[in-house]
Amino acid sequence: MTTVQSPPVPPTAIRPKVVARTGLYAVLAANAAVVTLLAVQAGFASNALVVLGRFTGLYAALLMAFQLLLVARLPWLDRRIGMDRLTNWHRWTGFGLLWTLVGHVVFITFGYAESSSMDPVSQLVDLAETVEGVFRAVVALALILVVGAVSARWARRRLAYETWHFIHLYTYVAVVLAFTHQVAVGTTFTSSSAATTYWYALWAVALGSVAVGRLALPLWRNWRHQLRVEAVVPESDHVVSVYITGRDLDRLPARAGQFFLWRFLTRDRWWQANPFSLSAAPDGRTLRLTAKAAGDGSAGLRHIRPGTRVFAEGPYGAFTAMHRTRPEAVLVAGGVGVTPIRALLEELRGHAVVIYRVGTDRDAVLYDELRDLAHAKGAELHLVTGPPVPDRLAAGELARLVPDIADRDVFLCGPPPMMNAVLGSLRELDVPRQQIHFERFSLAG
Repeated sequence: MTTVQSPPVPPTAIRPKVVARTGLYAVLAANAAVVTLLAVQAGFASNALVVLGRFTGLYAALLMAFQLLLVARLPWLDRRIGMDRLTNWHRWTGFGLLWTLVGHVVFITFGYAESSSMDPVSQLVDLAETVEGVFRAVVALALILVVGAVSARWARRRLAYETWHFIHLYTYVAVVLAFTHQVAVGTTFTSSSAATTYWYALWAVALGSVAVGRLALPLWRNWRHQLRVEAVVPESDHVVSVYITGRDLDRLPARAGQFFLWRFLTRDRWWQANPFSLSAAPDGRTLRLTAKAAGDGSAGLRHIRPGTRVFAEGPYGAFTAMHRTRPEAVLVAGGVGVTPIRALLEELRGHAVVIYRVGTDRDAVLYDELRDLAHAKGAELHLVTGPPVPDRLAAGELARLVPDIADRDVFLCGPPPMMNAVLGSLRELDVPRQQIHFERFSLAG
């Protein structure tokens, strides 16, 4: 089997994650400075509340554009930061956007009400009825409030991914409405040709990034590679592997540790997108995913017939050897989280210690493969079994299994409680933060 080997770690290389994160911060800060400068050049209103309202509206527009960039799924950013962290930043940026929009409405309404001697509610109604674009802005705010409500943790846990995703699509309607509002009444937008050019360029980049990353690139890759199911192989009573083949897979930029959003194009499944990691390093001929029957989507995989067309979005994720900082590694897997770990072991160079945490020996999915691969790579393999209590991956146990763990990269994948416990153990062992690599797949869960 041919796999892409991880290159040696340059001793003085700047971490890709740091480069991407610093770049994003710099882009946001630079645009905030430009927005502020353009607003100052446009002049100030006599009412301080109106001035505050205009500034919060401008910063809200900037945050809205930045949000689109965060979820555009641009490969350069995704490989360096990871979809989970980009989504988390998108979520917190969304709350900032929500409050700046509320501030914009409140400051503008109270500012104009102060000048007209109308009460705030009557003033808002009057603005919506008489000023072009204001009603569209109110509708946009209402849509963002709805999206914000369903994005709260308590609501998100009660919604199917497809339902949550469908509601989230109304954000794009809100973006269009907000943009037309800005064009219609934004004094800064029309104050100069430079300002007009800047805002058009900002929205073009933001919306263009979404169109490329979430529409054009997936369509192009699926047309090019023509993915189909080659075989479906049961690994146990509750776990199945799906082998997928296609054209020119050696030109698909997938790495061990990454995942795809898979759609199997059957009559009853085409609308479902499920995130599954690659359970083997890409070899240029086939892709393999391995999934546990934990929901309707994964439970139905064993019934998919060979030859079924597949639509895959990705590859996504920063859980790859690209982020290595040390020549040796520890790979910690829990349950079916072994799938990206097994793929990573296949690609990694240098000595590795693999720790596989399961309840019983029967739960050790792909264990025979992992054992043979560890033997071939000269890696150590530890199968840790037993109930959750006592914690068999506590700091003392990890130090016993891997005495030099603080000098290694640690790749971690498993159920959230297990991952949280291991992260706590790693902190106790003073493993540097930059040496700990993990991803959470809550976005599409």
